[in-house]
Amino acid sequence: MNIGEYNKLMINRFVDFGAYLIDEQGNEVLLPKRYLSGEEELDDYLDVFVYNDSENRPVATTEHPFATVGQFCLMRVKAVNAIGAFLDWGLVAKDLLVPFREQRVRMQAGRSYIVYIYLDENSNRIVASAKLDKFLSNASPDYYHRQKVDVLITQQQEIGYRVIVDSKFWGMVYNNELYSPVNIGERHVGFIKQVRDDGKIDVTLAKIEKMRVDDVAGEILEYLRKNSGTMTLNDKSSPDDIQRTFNCSKKDFKKALGLLYKQHKVTLGDKVTLNK
Repeated sequence: MNIGEYNKLMINRFVDFGAYLIDEQGNEVLLPKRYLSGEEELDDYLDVFVYNDSENRPVATTEHPFATVGQFCLMRVKAVNAIGAFLDWGLVAKDLLVPFREQRVRMQAGRSYIVYIYLDENSNRIVASAKLDKFLSNASPDYYHRQKVDVLITQQQEIGYRVIVDSKFWGMVYNNELYSPVNIGERHVGFIKQVRDDGKIDVTLAKIEKMRVDDVAGEILEYLRKNSGTMTLNDKSSPDDIQRTFNCSKKDFKKALGLLYKQHKVTLGDKVTLNK
């Protein structure tokens, strides 16, 4: 039974206050009655999240926390006391503790912070830490150019946004490659641009060129179909007008027009016209 993670467990017995679920090793955990629909039967399997209650006893829930053990996530501080800060974890009966020793700066109620969730080996409690560096690898990343990765936006800087790549490495997304706004805590699909000699990773949120151009070409065709087969935007239009209409760079827009022209789908001129 994995504490702080989702488990598929079998109903072993019912009691007045819920049901006891069992894992393959015979360990039991309580699923409180409020999470039962009344249609469950003995030996049914349920997907539940298992965490420790205030007395450090394992308990199961069908609720879904914002993140599980081993994940990074943006969470809001609900309260601060003498022990540390308590985060809104997405569970009704349980907030997530960030001890003072795991805070980079003293956390404040109402503010949100990127944290890492882990199972403390000494106390066997699920806790969180804002000291992200110690949970990220210092090894040289083994990525190839244009490899698809998971990106978590963590911090805005002058040149762009610092991001966590695949929950393992620090990376950077640059302002000049952002074609739509991003926010701290968001997850995006990214692509590796390069891994520098010092191990630093440059990431782009824009799809690789061919994918981007194909997408823009499809959007142009859809736009033409909805607008009587013509549009005033062309390869001489301003980058701002193109960005507002198609949310892309002028370079990708021109390449998409060229692709459609080669496919004999449009005629180019002062106006772009859809061929019939």
